[in-house]
Amino acid sequence: MAISLFDLFKVGIGPSSSHTVGPMVAANQFAHQLKEHQLISKVHRLKIDLYGSLGATGKGHGTGTAVLMGLEGELPDLIDPSGVNERVERIESSSQLNLLAQHPITINVATDLIYHRIDRLDFHANGMVLVAFDEDGKTLHQATFYSVGGGFIVQEDEQGNVALVEDTTELPHVFHSAEALIKLCRSEDKSIAQIMLENERHWRTEEEIKQGILSIWSVMKSCVQHGIRNEGILPGGLKVKRRAASLHRDLTSKTRMDMITPSLGAMDWVNLYALAVNEENAAGGRVVTAPTNGAAGIIPAVLHYYWEFCPRSCEEGVIDFFLTAAAIGLLFKENASISGAEVGCQGEVGSACAMAAAGLAAATGGSPEQIENAAEIGMEHNLGLTCDPIGGLVQVPCIERNAMASIKAINSASMALRGDGTHYVSLDKVIRTMRDTGRDMNDKYKETSRGGLAVNVIEC
Repeated sequence: MAISLFDLFKVGIGPSSSHTVGPMVAANQFAHQLKEHQLISKVHRLKIDLYGSLGATGKGHGTGTAVLMGLEGELPDLIDPSGVNERVERIESSSQLNLLAQHPITINVATDLIYHRIDRLDFHANGMVLVAFDEDGKTLHQATFYSVGGGFIVQEDEQGNVALVEDTTELPHVFHSAEALIKLCRSEDKSIAQIMLENERHWRTEEEIKQGILSIWSVMKSCVQHGIRNEGILPGGLKVKRRAASLHRDLTSKTRMDMITPSLGAMDWVNLYALAVNEENAAGGRVVTAPTNGAAGIIPAVLHYYWEFCPRSCEEGVIDFFLTAAAIGLLFKENASISGAEVGCQGEVGSACAMAAAGLAAATGGSPEQIENAAEIGMEHNLGLTCDPIGGLVQVPCIERNAMASIKAINSASMALRGDGTHYVSLDKVIRTMRDTGRDMNDKYKETSRGGLAVNVIEC
């Protein structure tokens, strides 16, 4: 299956790629299916059932809101986040939704949008069933979707089978493991970024690829700037105070000499970048899925570190960073998972940490072997990481966890660059270990808010 860099890095809104971005896309597809089947004018009422992790933490993750907006015709990369709450309030108060912005239908959010907190569907932990009824209550159309992580969705067919719609593009450089990727780099005498760029050219021109990457980088920078300007309390009821703005004021009031001791200097800024992005994500702002929203702050934070603190940083380095990080992300997507509901937070924060470490190593001149080592270190030290968001909100421990993983990614790249690329544990073995650990992990630790901090903090 061919996956593009631009499939992994998608512009959307918070707080979750699997619980917000994916369900919005699925609901949008369902609405367009009604239109394609010429049923939209006959729809009188809709019913949406959310299962598994979507049912358990969907309220805190904004799943219901995302579904409603998708049904009205919105998509994550185009929707204006500032008007979402007002539109949802209108739908709830009027019990009326404007299907694809052209056909008003009845919907009682309290009874027609159902969160099944315990039940789950067989294929994946993030399942949702949408049903459209006519005025007599007869079913017009029904569809089952799964949000499988990172904003990717799949649909179940009428026989109950789930078939991935694969991109069958024949790429010039095919690799399904880190070992194969390294061998390609050696045989072709090319960097990982060059291998990825030549693959990407089968979808876009080189200029389009580079401009697309720089556009994503621009959205990331904008997200950081929004994060350091906005203050107040994050939504959801935990009353978590936004910290990025005050931290930014503190850092900008100091000189570089002030920051030598006892502060960590550049690391304080890395913390700021990560906090800023993930506070924006928690507030439902515009972010880049990288490779998920729950881990959206790590790659921007490490990229900002490269841009602001690494000598000779440049746009070509940024492009190499993204291309290399995408190559590592593809390996996680294909051989394990990037879904917290499937393998825990090791699949989200762990994957992003490995991708960021690899990207930084590439941007600062690392060899393919050193890059693979950086990614391996980044993932190895996130193995077993659970996903236990308090109150089902992408806030605690998610926001700080992004900052911690950003520091870890920088250190991983630094350690790898100090070596010659040889190491005991391969990235492929770590990816398999992450997959197996996720399968063995109790479901209560996989984005259900039924275990770990989510339970103990509330109980205390």
